Amino acid sequence: YEGPLKVEAFTGTYGINYGRIADNLPPPESVVTLLKLAKIRNVRIYDADHSVLNAFKGSGLELIVAIGNEYLKDISVYEDHAMSWIKENVQPFLPDTHITGIAIGNEVLGGTDEELAGALLGAAKNVYNALDRLKLAGDIEVSTPHSAAVFANSFPPSSCIFREDVLVYMRPILDFFSQIGSPFYINAYPFLAYKSDPEHIDINYALFRSNAGIHDAKTGLHYDNMFDAQIDAAYAALEAAGYDKMEVRVSETGWASGGDENEAGATLQNARTYNFNLRKRLFKKKGTPRRPKMVVKAYVFALFNEDLKPGPSSEKHYGLFKADGSISYNIGLHGLKPSSASPSLSSLTVSVSWIL
Repeated sequence: YEGPLKVEAFTGTYGINYGRIADNLPPPESVVTLLKLAKIRNVRIYDADHSVLNAFKGSGLELIVAIGNEYLKDISVYEDHAMSWIKENVQPFLPDTHITGIAIGNEVLGGTDEELAGALLGAAKNVYNALDRLKLAGDIEVSTPHSAAVFANSFPPSSCIFREDVLVYMRPILDFFSQIGSPFYINAYPFLAYKSDPEHIDINYALFRSNAGIHDAKTGLHYDNMFDAQIDAAYAALEAAGYDKMEVRVSETGWASGGDENEAGATLQNARTYNFNLRKRLFKKKGTPRRPKMVVKAYVFALFNEDLKPGPSSEKHYGLFKADGSISYNIGLHGLKPSSASPSLSSLTVSVSWIL
């Protein structure tokens, strides 16, 4: 028994995270214009904001919405709260807004909150059961994104396993996700790996530029970029835990175009190189060395620079676009350019040129 038919929550291979922790972003209607002209179909948001859901109506864009970590304990206990969340934030917008997935929390299992970790499975099950009762389980994927903190080690890729303390919570979730056909979502950031150890990591390996690469002695596989290695590390961990059929998808990846003085590699040039080469790599529709037939799909972080994000200044500089809708750097996407007749955001002309 292979589980039910997989929900197809992703068209093609390239998506983007539309984070909104900022006070200067264009209205969601302009964002839809931007996404359509950039030919980006797959979008993730971190909540279920109704202004976004309304703006996406009739756009043909595919949206994954999220239930914030602060709601998980409640939804894991009360199935009717899961039902009312869906009836309020998902069902009324269908089918005009293509909501293809619900993310349950964000990076829960790599964190330190055990109560939250313990609530993740119940929340996922209650949301799935509510979708099932509404006859929506076949159209909307239930998933949760993980950070690299769920792994005990990830180098070489074949040695990657889940942390023992995480596995207690992870295993039942993987059991459930294999039953319902959901992928394993990982936030994969070569930038963060490079930033944490710039002395030992070749920047070219992190940026998909030509380099000697890494040889994994256990599998005999060769890696010429860290992004593929991080995905295969996740596959190795899943295999070691007994889930060798599960697909790995990248829920976030990106590179900061600016940061604090101690943040190695956070430059405009590196961000441009990473995102340009990432896009080229995804458009080849290829698998990884460990899973050559499993085409890699990824959501880039992020659509905009977000000026209110806490943490190191790199956090504010992941956007492919600046807050005014212009491009942060050129990777072949053209931003929103106010036309000379009227500089208001409502009259936006956009030109798109493909350089890839």
